[in-house]
Amino acid sequence: MRLIFMGTPDFAVPALRALADAGHEITAVYTRAAKPGGRRGLELMPSPVEREAVKLGLPVLTPATLRSAEAEATFNAHKADAAVVVAYGLILPKAILDAPRFGCFNVHASLLPRWRGAAPIHRAVMAGDAESGVTIMKMDEGLDTGAMALAERVAIGADMTTGDLHDALAKAGAGLMVRALADHNALKFMPQLEQGVTYATKISKDETRIDWNEPWQQVHNHIRGLSPFPGAWFELGGARIKALRSTKGEGSGEPGTALDDKLVISCGSGAIRLVQVQRAGKQPMNADEFLRGASVKAGTQLG
Repeated sequence: MRLIFMGTPDFAVPALRALADAGHEITAVYTRAAKPGGRRGLELMPSPVEREAVKLGLPVLTPATLRSAEAEATFNAHKADAAVVVAYGLILPKAILDAPRFGCFNVHASLLPRWRGAAPIHRAVMAGDAESGVTIMKMDEGLDTGAMALAERVAIGADMTTGDLHDALAKAGAGLMVRALADHNALKFMPQLEQGVTYATKISKDETRIDWNEPWQQVHNHIRGLSPFPGAWFELGGARIKALRSTKGEGSGEPGTALDDKLVISCGSGAIRLVQVQRAGKQPMNADEFLRGASVKAGTQLG
């Protein structure tokens, strides 16, 4: 098929690569414009999708908006059979949605209608869901409300982080989109049910601090749901430490108190064991490595 690909972050890269490998003609790659980054925050950093498109020798477009006559004309000029949209980051107006012959197909990182919105992977893990998945839908003007064609389920392990689930869903979504386009003439679209709708709101900074008063399972889900980014955190000796991986611990005590010298921390009920942490400006490290440079004895209170 003659395709336009629209995506920006790492999550979209496997889909772009899979479509190219499948032999589709990708006439243009739309992505968000490069942003300042690098060590000093001054270097313009292209998106992961732009970097992959350049490797593949594909033309890249980075419009600031699609709501202009010029953007619409440029989009129409590609004469695409379909557009594939994976975490693009810009709203597609009706004129864009209607332009490709078969429409715009989206890979959404949840089992719709659960977790419509901006942060479906984070919210699924934070909620303690036992499974997630990817859904292929035909886009409309609503927020992830389009009719669904295919879905694939992915189990969420007890200690699985958002980063782990992100990688699994990116791979699953790429394969599912290739299947969908290969069988596009036979696809059957089903409208989403109104029952079971939930919204995955964007993660805010004010919800990242760990509340040790919560039950251990909720603290554990909070830690793994925010890992690796933006990261759940606590204070130790006035320093902010990110908790990146945890598991169930044994024992109980005052919330936020170390129960031993191996980073088993009591919660409102039960306890967790911190498995991987990260100091500000440092690389992630496992608990043993962290404890070689920090004294966290039994009775130490974490903030």
